[in-house]
Amino acid sequence: MRDDVIRVFIGYDPREAVTYSVLAHSINARASRPVTIIPLALSQLDGLMWRERNPLQSTDFSFSRFLAPYLAGFEGWALFMDCDMLVLDDIANLWKLRDDRYAVMCVHHDHEPDEEVKFLGAPQTKYEKKNWSSVMLFNCAKCTALTPEYVNTASGLELHRFQWLENEGLIGEIPHRWNHLVDYDPPVPVEQVSNLHYTIGGPYFEDYRDCGYADLWHAERDDMLRCDQRPKAAVKANG
Repeated sequence: MRDDVIRVFIGYDPREAVTYSVLAHSINARASRPVTIIPLALSQLDGLMWRERNPLQSTDFSFSRFLAPYLAGFEGWALFMDCDMLVLDDIANLWKLRDDRYAVMCVHHDHEPDEEVKFLGAPQTKYEKKNWSSVMLFNCAKCTALTPEYVNTASGLELHRFQWLENEGLIGEIPHRWNHLVDYDPPVPVEQVSNLHYTIGGPYFEDYRDCGYADLWHAERDDMLRCDQRPKAAVKANG
């Protein structure tokens, strides 16, 4: 696929189906270049994901995210995003940050959560490079270690700490604004954020309905669900 088409893989979990749809809408509504969006749903990865679910795994896409370079044919670039996000900027502004010196690019968070449990009772895990893998720009040709066999057998720490790379110098950095951790990072004016990440739990869950920037997520969902505003007479006239 041509690199002027932005390839986006989004983690998909049936328990958070609405978040996938809202995120995809937020990307398409602001994109100035062609975008193709692919959900990483386990039901569509038969034969590619066979590892047993880990008790510490909070979503269906904890490990399938690392199949993005393989699914892209180890060619060009691909973007992975967790589904619990909301893009407020033109995704082309992130895409243009690609740098061929690196195998993968992400926000270099220094994130150590205090809580033990997050959304839906999932355990909160703590490890070096926490949340680095929640938004990743993959230079796919430099990620050939991420075969289905490796992704299904490597430990979670090996994958999420990027130990599949020859050295850490291959991990490039993108601006923090592209992975703002809601209610962890200090709140900033929305103009300073390109992508909100409701990592602990978002307003689509009852327990987090009053989380930071909840109004923006609800507004995006409402925009996505807004019915056709044409007068009913016109609709009838057109069949």
